[in-house]
Amino acid sequence: MTITPATRSASPTAHSGSGDAEICGCNEGRRLELSRRSVLASLGGTALLTATLGDAQLAFGATAGTKSNVLLTIVLGGGIDGLSVVVPLGDANYAPNRPDIAVPASRALAVDSMFGLHPALEPLLPLWKAGKFGAIQAIGQVSPSRSHFEAMEELERAAPNSSLRTGWLNRTIGMLPESGPLEAVALGGGGQPGHLRGPNQNLSATDLAGLNIDVDWVTTLPLWQKAFNELHAGARPEITTPMATGMAASTAAAALPASTATGYPSNAWGTALKDVARLVKSDVGLRVASVPYGGWDHHENFGTVDSTGGGTFAGRLKGLAAGLAAFAADLGPDFDRVTVVTLTEFGRRVKQNGSGGLDHGHGFMSLVLGGGVNGGKVHGTWPGLEAAKLDTGYDLAVTTDYRSLITEILVNRMGVPSATQVFPGFTSEQVGLITSA
Repeated sequence: MTITPATRSASPTAHSGSGDAEICGCNEGRRLELSRRSVLASLGGTALLTATLGDAQLAFGATAGTKSNVLLTIVLGGGIDGLSVVVPLGDANYAPNRPDIAVPASRALAVDSMFGLHPALEPLLPLWKAGKFGAIQAIGQVSPSRSHFEAMEELERAAPNSSLRTGWLNRTIGMLPESGPLEAVALGGGGQPGHLRGPNQNLSATDLAGLNIDVDWVTTLPLWQKAFNELHAGARPEITTPMATGMAASTAAAALPASTATGYPSNAWGTALKDVARLVKSDVGLRVASVPYGGWDHHENFGTVDSTGGGTFAGRLKGLAAGLAAFAADLGPDFDRVTVVTLTEFGRRVKQNGSGGLDHGHGFMSLVLGGGVNGGKVHGTWPGLEAAKLDTGYDLAVTTDYRSLITEILVNRMGVPSATQVFPGFTSEQVGLITSA
């Protein structure tokens, strides 16, 4: 458990220290990250637990039921090859650069004269045709790095040329009305993602089941409350609030209805998505969520669209599609108030390497699903794959700063009036992927 500053802050603040996201198989362990707040609200219209902490009254149980929009970020750690997901079939330089691993035009899910989708995305094709799934190509960071850790840190800080160490999603939380201890969650393991780090309340866990306190809520929990109040009477909020917040989150999680949804992958990725769907459908005040789905560092063992030759990319992409399709089906009408966006630290090089894989590159693609999406098309300005148009001679050039896409989501879907406090010093350009609140 980490203690962080008390005041909900929309303004960017700088502090020392940062961490690395889970990428390339690195696992920093399971952490429950809770920051303090003077007043907490959680489930339902009835107070489930009330603790008096010095001069502060923490009410665990407040009105939800607002049906607010939700932002879900899917972090594709490792650097996914966007050219194999949203495939530039119409670019004459694509296939010759990838003689062994290119997606054949005959196998791709054609969507326009230039692009096709990898066949592993077929479960999402109904959403594409319904206009609830779109993509953007040649998106990325303005200050590229070929280091996983540096690139991921910069992606999640989203404040180049500054001393900020908070994450852009945490800064977003500070601009939204408080909505309870489950308003911002990271599920799926790997610890707290960098874009959620900062002074505003959020919690990270492998799954919701891990948040439950195994006690008798009728008889034992009141004794915990009494002992906690007496032990910490008069203590500073930074001492008392993390425990109180954790109990509030556990109370809220324990009250969630169980899920009977099917179709999710039987792994941490599928469990995390199912848990996010439970939070959305239960309307407990969730506003932002993050789930990792790493394993995209394919320097070798990339494989073909059928995963022949031992390749793993197609199978990994199939798991991504299966999880997102199950998530959309599980939510039903509530999917219209959720925006799902995928992010990765960088793309891969255009030309395959000598091991039949792809080395670290620059530009990438992003998939966006949900309500208010101008879907059924590939957005962005395509720079081309001619040698003279490649970044540093190897990489897909970036024509859209990823912060412009996020800004469009925050303003059009999340009710953030302006993203200037989320992305200081940045002037956004219109993307056209998100059309309405």
